Amino acid sequence: MVSVENSAAVATLLGREPRGLEAIPVVSAAGEPMVIRVASLVDDKPFPTLYWLVDRALNYRIDGAEAGGLIATLQDQIDADESLQAAMVADHRQHIADRDAYMAPAQRERIAELGFLSVFSERGIGGIADFTRIRCLHTWYAAHLVRPNTVGRLLDAHWADEDSIGSASS
Repeated sequence: MVSVENSAAVATLLGREPRGLEAIPVVSAAGEPMVIRVASLVDDKPFPTLYWLVDRALNYRIDGAEAGGLIATLQDQIDADESLQAAMVADHRQHIADRDAYMAPAQRERIAELGFLSVFSERGIGGIADFTRIRCLHTWYAAHLVRPNTVGRLLDAHWADEDSIGSASS
């Protein structure tokens, strides 16, 4: 259960009340929310993205990485490596299983009534249908902070390289 205090902290980070907030699975060392888990169905609408990154500093850093073309760079690396592609497929399948495990029976029943079951059985991290594409580093990294994944590890490695280059030039 999410406490009122934690819900208020998430609302402050988002600039609005969180919809469908079910848990805060990752917090900083200072206890600030970093990743939230959202219900799969909110206001009778499907939410296939299970984890949302709410940490402002990480969001900003990822925004910069995406603006700098990192998705294309990492996607090229993945496209050239079948083992990375297979790992991403496994990441998506695990994410689907995790999302399904959090879904209450009444929620699953309503999703079926609305005709959205295939969305939740065929779409992985961030609602992605093509399991070898990145699409959004934010969703991958939010999921990575909960359960390490391929794209999150690639992003961590990129940042480690970036940080070592920065410290070497200082």
